[in-house]
Amino acid sequence: MNDVRELLGRAADDAGRPVISTEAVYTKAARVRWRRRTAVSATAVCAVAAGVFLVPRLTGSAPAAPQTSSVASAAESPAATGRAGRLTALLPKGVGAIEEVSFADIIKHASPLPPEPPRTGPLDGQYAVRRDGGVGYLTVDVMDAKAVKRKLGGGARAVDLCHPTNGEPAPDNCVREELSGGRVLTIWSDDMNYGDGTPQWGPELAARLTLADGTLLGVRDSTGFEADIVQGPLLKTPPLTRVQLRALMLRTELLPKQ
Repeated sequence: MNDVRELLGRAADDAGRPVISTEAVYTKAARVRWRRRTAVSATAVCAVAAGVFLVPRLTGSAPAAPQTSSVASAAESPAATGRAGRLTALLPKGVGAIEEVSFADIIKHASPLPPEPPRTGPLDGQYAVRRDGGVGYLTVDVMDAKAVKRKLGGGARAVDLCHPTNGEPAPDNCVREELSGGRVLTIWSDDMNYGDGTPQWGPELAARLTLADGTLLGVRDSTGFEADIVQGPLLKTPPLTRVQLRALMLRTELLPKQ
């Protein structure tokens, strides 16, 4: 499973450790997957608008006053532009207001923000999804075949995430599809219940699409996180349903032009 570990944690060092995907992505036996690092590289500036949400501190023995972070509601958020606008156009209505953010900013509160690294996919990035007063997140990350071979040894296509051969439990609700053109799509769910730590991530769906040439596309569909400072409370469900996530994974707009 080192392939997924590298794909969805490869750019997290720029954003700091305690963020969205980690060095052991969904390895349930290790109980550390997808929680300490971002799934993609640090990107654009986090939006600031009206409204506040309160979340108590998760650490420390004595109660502390909650801290807040300004955030726009879906109704208040301006029309999405740039990558967020293009991603919004690929999604069904009702998903929520989408805005590109930086986990280095909203989780690590890095100042100054790290420089934006090169992107492989046209919509690679980290996106807040605001809906019904809550805030979840979508992350998109593409690794080209050369990067896969360099980082993962070129064995990513052969790995069946739903049926591990090393004795580790399979991810929850894991479905693997062999599609036309040599593509393989895998979608699974994760309750993200891995004990103490900050941030505490809510339940999510995750997906990986492997192309015939070895290119990997990874997407996280997260209900959000709890920490000392947050953009808003968790969504009740991931921003996208499993059906909607599958449809997004098959959109060629997420992949580099050939």
